[in-house]
Amino acid sequence: MNFIIKWILLALLIMVIAWFIPGITITGFVAAMIVVAIMGIVNLFIRPLVEFVSLPLNIITLGIFSLIVNALLFLLIARFSPGFAIDGFWSGFWGALILSIFAPLIDKIKIGK
Repeated sequence: MNFIIKWILLALLIMVIAWFIPGITITGFVAAMIVVAIMGIVNLFIRPLVEFVSLPLNIITLGIFSLIVNALLFLLIARFSPGFAIDGFWSGFWGALILSIFAPLIDKIKIGK
């Protein structure tokens, strides 16, 4: 049950991000749910590889390069998500930044026991 609630909250967060950031559009709640599902797959399989390859740049930039990685992965998610579009890098950057701030807060929510 907790998983479903977090999935719904992340979808709502995606919709709020699309509402606030110009250049990010989403067609509806179902599209946001699909975005969250694709985001989970990308975070499970692709993010670890990208972070491993970009580790030297992250060390040199003291972790700032991870913001670029987040934006690029957010743009990748938009490529594969029907009903979700990001117009450019900066829209993706700001959307990924907001998502990376609020998603851990959603993850800490405990519902029930």
